[in-house]
Amino acid sequence: MTELADRTASAAPGRTATPGAAAAAGRPGSAGLPAVDVAALGEQLLGKWADVRRHARDVSGRPELHKIEGLTHTEHRRRAFGQLELLVRNNAVHRAFPAALGGADDHGGNIAGFEELVTADPSLQIKAGVQWGLFGSAVMHLGTEDHHRKWLPGIMSLAIPGCFAMTETGHGSDVASIATTATYDPASEEFVIHTPFRAAWKDYIGNAAIDGLGAVVFAQLVTRGVNHGVHAFYLDLRDPGTKEFLPGIGGEDDGVKGGLNGIDNGRLHFTNVRIPRTNLLNRYGDVDAEGNYSSPIASPGRRFFTMLGTLVQGRVSLDGAAVAASKLALKTAIQYATERRQFTASSQTDEEVLLDYQRHQRRLFTRLATTYAASFAHEQLLEKFDDVFSGRHDTDEDRQDLETLAAALKPLSTWHALDTLQECREACGGAGFLIENRFASLRADLDVYVTFEGDNTVLLQLVAKRLLADYAKEFRNVNVGVLARYVVNQATGTALHRSGLRQVAQFVADTGSVQKAAIAIRDEAGQRALLTDRVQTMVAQAGAALKGAGRLPQEQGAAVFNAHQHELIEAAQAHAELLQWEAFTDALGTVTDPGTRRVLTWLRDLFGLSLIEKHLAWYLMNGRLSMQRGRTVGEYINRLLVKIRPHAVDLVDAFGYGPEHLRAEISTGAEKIRQDEARAYSRAQRASGEAPLDEKILIARTALQGKAARA
Repeated sequence: MTELADRTASAAPGRTATPGAAAAAGRPGSAGLPAVDVAALGEQLLGKWADVRRHARDVSGRPELHKIEGLTHTEHRRRAFGQLELLVRNNAVHRAFPAALGGADDHGGNIAGFEELVTADPSLQIKAGVQWGLFGSAVMHLGTEDHHRKWLPGIMSLAIPGCFAMTETGHGSDVASIATTATYDPASEEFVIHTPFRAAWKDYIGNAAIDGLGAVVFAQLVTRGVNHGVHAFYLDLRDPGTKEFLPGIGGEDDGVKGGLNGIDNGRLHFTNVRIPRTNLLNRYGDVDAEGNYSSPIASPGRRFFTMLGTLVQGRVSLDGAAVAASKLALKTAIQYATERRQFTASSQTDEEVLLDYQRHQRRLFTRLATTYAASFAHEQLLEKFDDVFSGRHDTDEDRQDLETLAAALKPLSTWHALDTLQECREACGGAGFLIENRFASLRADLDVYVTFEGDNTVLLQLVAKRLLADYAKEFRNVNVGVLARYVVNQATGTALHRSGLRQVAQFVADTGSVQKAAIAIRDEAGQRALLTDRVQTMVAQAGAALKGAGRLPQEQGAAVFNAHQHELIEAAQAHAELLQWEAFTDALGTVTDPGTRRVLTWLRDLFGLSLIEKHLAWYLMNGRLSMQRGRTVGEYINRLLVKIRPHAVDLVDAFGYGPEHLRAEISTGAEKIRQDEARAYSRAQRASGEAPLDEKILIARTALQGKAARA
């Protein structure tokens, strides 16, 4: 393992590097260099709910909440359940519940505090999310005041540990098609909950294997022979004394997973289990004693999406937790990279610190820029969520916007977290592979974030459909003349882009100058134009390809849609990337310190240009960039890396996570102590004159002596 730990995946001699860049650039604040106001930037990153986050970080920093590596899954589950009780005692999880029941009606603050728990143990965060964010929130948002009074006090105090039983073995993201039924029996005024076949079992359900005493079960509501779609029902699962399943209820343990083993995921099934009619969580749909169904929302489809929309907070919180995990990884990896030395690239005696190599900067700084963008975008999402759930801005359009924003950002941040954890792990070499440095553990725990609370690909498809709907709405009521002019303009645009005229115009404007080309793409307006144009073009092309598909027979329409599914999801991802870039740009507008603003502008530009470089093939193939200008993207990114290098530690320090949150041995400064010891030893050896002679020097001396003798 020693040999493994000494190897790194950083730049080696022969690679393009910028050794000594930090020393050459000087210290921030000296020689005219800008300096980052770390404290002010830290406050900005904490956002609107800064005090809540500080309290949550204080709680998360306590050793009794930390994940202990090496526990069996049975031990980890027992520890995680005990930690929930500590959260209750510290008022860490009740902010969103009604003030009348001991909560604070603070929906945004609740999420802000909850997502910080990922720094203690992702299993704890998700187990708390199951109990209060899913189980408790379902009762609160889908139930009425009678339900609140009956069950919420026990849910809040943990007297009723519970489950959120929606997902089935046979239906994951396709909630509308779940097969569990709740059939109303007017003779007894009861619903009969039943799973008709094995694929209808509720699966991957947190708290189902061991701890859950109650559950919110989602089932097809059937009354008077009519299926009114998916509704939520409260169900007692186990006897509180014996913890055995109640009659008609059964289940299995999902066992050991790839991560999050502090959560007792399991399966549940029901055989004609009877519950009172009043156990229907009836905010959006009710059944009277005679079996008559009523709802304040007439449309079944709109009713379904309204009910599920009340549970969007899961996606919001995962977005924030993924950003927090990325911050932890980058703080550790960048701190280590300023201390770890490898290869004598620019000196005969001193090795370079890893962060002075260009490739190391590329792999970490681009992800740092994305993390800042994701953090600022998450704050906007959180404020939108709070506006809706507080009732300040709670129209149908507001809720649709919130659902679309959450569906756009959650995929990007969770994929980014996995990518960042892996890249940081590799950037720290063998040391990064050690569990004590947390990269491998965090990545395993966050792996499932990309597929729960909505599979990322499915969520992006929802975003794409919204983009198409908005695109179609623009032309629904326009007259023929307006539409004709639009078509002409589109045709003109296509001819300009694809005929090469645009490339020629760019080349003339640049006059062959790389410097001018770089200025054009690094400009804020230029980046916005390129990123926006890509989204608009992709949506317009998809809209044109799918035009009329809705009027085809179902099978043919589905085939047309499926033939363009990839392009739709790519458009949705481009839209989400643009949202992050815009959020970063908006945040820049609130920075008052000139030095901080300048450094953050470089970081925002790095994010924008990295997106353009990532999709450079699209920009070239669609005529949005000339080859001349396209070649400058990577060159300017490399120049930005050098500018950001002196500020890298300040930028990760601003995240505000201390040793109690990082808990990574390589972030403690121990590496610097080792490297300083090694350098001091080498200097002492050289000064003493007793150091062994390097063979290469001996060969060179011998050659010189031979040459002199021949002369």
